[in-house]
Amino acid sequence: MSKEAPQQTLLVVEDDKGLQSQLRWHFDQYNVVIAGNREEAIAALRLHEPAVVLQDLGLPPDEEGVEEGFRCVQEIIRLAPATKIIVITGNHDYENAVRAVALGAYDFYQKPINPDTLDLIVQRAHHIHELEEQNRRLQEQRQAPLSGLIASDPQMLKICRTIEKVAPTSVTCTLLGESGTGKEVLARAIHNASPRVDNRFVAINCAAVPENLMESELFGYEKGAFTGANKRTIGKVELAHNGTLFLDEIGDMPLALQAKLLRFLQERVIERVGGREEIAVDVRVICATNKNLEAMSASGEFREDLYYRICEMVIDIPPLRERPGDKILLARHFLQKFTAEHNRKISGFTQEAVEAIEAHRWPGNIREMENKIKRAVIMCEDKYITPVDLALSVGPSLSINLRHVRQEAEKNAIKQALSMAENNYSAAARLLGITRPTLYDLVKKYEIAS
Repeated sequence: MSKEAPQQTLLVVEDDKGLQSQLRWHFDQYNVVIAGNREEAIAALRLHEPAVVLQDLGLPPDEEGVEEGFRCVQEIIRLAPATKIIVITGNHDYENAVRAVALGAYDFYQKPINPDTLDLIVQRAHHIHELEEQNRRLQEQRQAPLSGLIASDPQMLKICRTIEKVAPTSVTCTLLGESGTGKEVLARAIHNASPRVDNRFVAINCAAVPENLMESELFGYEKGAFTGANKRTIGKVELAHNGTLFLDEIGDMPLALQAKLLRFLQERVIERVGGREEIAVDVRVICATNKNLEAMSASGEFREDLYYRICEMVIDIPPLRERPGDKILLARHFLQKFTAEHNRKISGFTQEAVEAIEAHRWPGNIREMENKIKRAVIMCEDKYITPVDLALSVGPSLSINLRHVRQEAEKNAIKQALSMAENNYSAAARLLGITRPTLYDLVKKYEIAS
């Protein structure tokens, strides 16, 4: 026998006693909570967390003459933005109803009340709230938001949403981050999500090419342009025509060549070394560096005009040590990858190895992790990888006991509420959304001194 679904809560904010009784009786399929003024409404909101609020906009003003109805709408939206507020107004009060919707109310209904119509509005509000909650849960469960990217950290998910918006455009992007944070992976993700995906992704490391060869590497050269130029050679920029050009470590590009790169970015034409013909090139440019370009620009080490040209969109990539949820996620990804490559039968990591991975600072970021997991797969002599296989020291055990974390959070919240309420237990209980007896019990449980 299946259990019945719990009743949905409907908060009714109404100062008229007769209308309170009528609405309570009419909405008997809901758990109806009644509030007669703004303070009671906010206390009920904290305690019951209703999905839908039915509020009379004509609440009497407070002692200072402030319109309580609008204040109530604003406070509910501030405390619970997902809550659907349906304001009830007088028959000739259309302007105030529109004003309430502009403040964040979901819908409005004008008196006199037609029960059947109000039923439909409330049912629809609950349905919309439920759909939005489902959508939020699905968004949170996404762990591979872009092709080739493994991430669940909120910072990285925000970057993924930025990339999804930027990719369809031709805006020049610059990726900033420490060495090994995956700048090229993100550059390829931008390319793969763009209309240029069927064309080339051409990468060049500006720090790896000698200064005297950089210009010919970028723009190509004609036959006879210099000693050893036995044939015409196409440069990286021209090879990337209709595709994406990735300039890695652009902070190491020589100053003399920065001027020529700036001209190309402005005009979108190049000249091969030793040539006189201007060649139009349509290419998306993505740059990356682990240096502070803004400081280099201020000191004259990097052209200021080029800095502003390549930084139309800047994406800061956090180091792995600031992505705690992604450490073990990436470790398991690399384990799966290398066990398949080396045909090893390894089931996973020991608990000590997991704790060592989480505790390690990873100064080399994702590149360091990839190398350590590859080494561990080769060296492992058992079914599970140990800290010794990873060449990591075993740190202190992680304190992730859920009950302990929850108790500490409860204790801190109670202390803060009592402080804000100047040790007034009734006011503190309202802030916390609990009853006063419950607050007394919790204070006694955690031995909190007043």
